[in-house]
Parts: sequence; C-alpha cells; structure tokens
Amino acid sequence: MLILDVVFKRMRLSAGSKRKNVVQGICSKTKKFSAKMIWRSLVVACSMLAVVACNAGPEVVSAPVTGYNHTSAQITRFSINGAGGPSIPPNSGGGAEVCCGVLPVQWNPKVRAVIEWEKDPNPDGPIERDQYGQIKKEALARHRAGYSHHTETVEIPKYAEKLCALQVHFLPCDQVKVSTTCFAPSHPNYPDKAYFKVKEPATCSNH
Repeated sequence: MLILDVVFKRMRLSAGSKRKNVVQGICSKTKKFSAKMIWRSLVVACSMLAVVACNAGPEVVSAPVTGYNHTSAQITRFSINGAGGPSIPPNSGGGAEVCCGVLPVQWNPKVRAVIEWEKDPNPDGPIERDQYGQIKKEALARHRAGYSHHTETVEIPKYAEKLCALQVHFLPCDQVKVSTTCFAPSHPNYPDKAYFKVKEPATCSNH
C-alpha cells in the first residue's frame, strides 16, 4: 500500500505539472497573438490616417504645404493644422512642398489654421567645429538654445473646391499669413505680392 500511495502521489504531481505547462503555453500564445493583433491594428490605423491626409474624402480637401520666409531668420520647421512644412532659409521659400494640409471642402468664414513654427534668429552665427570639421554637439546645443517657438491661429482666405496649395508666409515681427491661391508668386494675378515687399524693421513693437 505504501508503494501504491507513493506511485499515485507522483502521478498526481506529474499531472499537475503538465496542466501547469499547458496553461503557461496557452497564456504565452495568447500574449503573442494579442501583441500581433495590436501591432497590425496600429499599422492599419496609421495607413488609414495617411490615406485620409493625402487622399481626402468628400468632407475635406487636401493640398500640399509650402512656405515663404520674408525675414532674416531661418524657419527651421513649421506646421499648419498639424501638417509639417520644410525648413526655409532667410528671405526665400516656395521651392519645396510637403503633403498634405487638410481643410473642410466647403469654405466658411470660421475656417482657421493653426500655425506652429520654430525659428533661428541667428542662422549665420558661428558654430564651433572640431579638428575634422564636424560641428560640436555642445556648440550646436548652445546655438539651438537661441531658437524661438511660436504658435498663431490665422484666418484662411476663401477658396474653391479645388485647393491647389496651402502657402504659409512668415513675415517680420513673428507675423504669419496663409494663402490658398493657385497662382505662383511670379504670376501677374498672384494676390499676395505685397508680402514680398514688406521691409523688416530694426526692432519689433510686439517683442
């Protein structure tokens, strides 16, 4: 009897161990399955957002984003309603477009754009380099500490259902305007030629 008790006890322990291994295996597979499902869901969501942004549906219209810098500072980065734009050197712009800004397909007087930008007020300032000509990280960090960050909400000019581009104009004294024209600045009918004639003052009253 003693021998049989020992045998049955070992069998129960063995069965318990197997059950534990089976449970652990199921949990492990479930975790892997869940992780895969979550990852696939994120990929699908991101893909859908990208399609909406650059291939807008019937309720919104999309257009490439470009910028014009009418100042002596460098616009290191900017965005309009979350759509990022290219870096713009001083007194230049219009050479690059980024997809895509999104607006309601039907214009109305309440349509606004939130412009966020970062500028380097001293783009020609010397930045120390090492013996190999590479910019030193510490020197670059000190230079970037002088950058300024800005946010402005501006009106959107009236546009038709065909929105050719969202042109962001950075003017002196941290003023910003948006244009929705289909014309390039060189066109005789370009409506915002005055922006290119603005003179930058030595000081700004809003600073």
